[in-house]
Amino acid sequence: MELSKRLQMIAQMVSEGNRLADIGTDHGYIPIYLLQNGKIPSAIAMDVGKGPLKRAQDHIQAYCFEDKAVCRLSNGFEQYERGEADTAVIAGMGGDLMTKILDNGRSKLPDELVLQPQSEWYKVRRFLVDACYEIIQEKMVLEDGKYYVAIKAQKGEKKVPLTEPEQLYGPVLLRRKDPVLKEYLQNGFHKMNRIYENLGKVHTESADQRKKELEIEIKQIKGAYAYYDKS
Repeated sequence: MELSKRLQMIAQMVSEGNRLADIGTDHGYIPIYLLQNGKIPSAIAMDVGKGPLKRAQDHIQAYCFEDKAVCRLSNGFEQYERGEADTAVIAGMGGDLMTKILDNGRSKLPDELVLQPQSEWYKVRRFLVDACYEIIQEKMVLEDGKYYVAIKAQKGEKKVPLTEPEQLYGPVLLRRKDPVLKEYLQNGFHKMNRIYENLGKVHTESADQRKKELEIEIKQIKGAYAYYDKS
């Protein structure tokens, strides 16, 4: 099975030999890919939608993995029992929803999480800190004009605090001066500056409010840039 760059990035983060729980499995591509490549021994594919779960089930049967992968209709971790998996993958949804799913299933979470939030990355990272998970790996790819981030975290004994830039853009990505993140920051910086300059010609309350927001966002990007200037 061929995976998109985004899904392959996620699959590569799952530790070899771990049992997998795929929350919001959709087509079931990640469990199938990992089983096909012998990276995991078993998988639980879960989705809140009957349609996506049926597609996943059909694909699992087509690849003859019915004995290694089970499908469950589940809202987040509701139909998952603690200890059934070693790694949970959650991908393809906004950071706010992902954080709610993680928080609702907090007592059941396995020791390894592989997460790919589509937005509000900082909310997911803040949850991980609060739940005593340490971010040990991050990747970023550009696919079809959109930037995607994947986060791998492992349960620890204590909270590992993050700076504001690390919450927003990723501690591992910043520390290793990731080139894709740098491109993302540069694009964002130029875009925000253009909008800010255009808003300078408009004198309304909403324009002034937006300028204040942009000033904060531009400052945040500059804070992230500082990591690239470190020797």
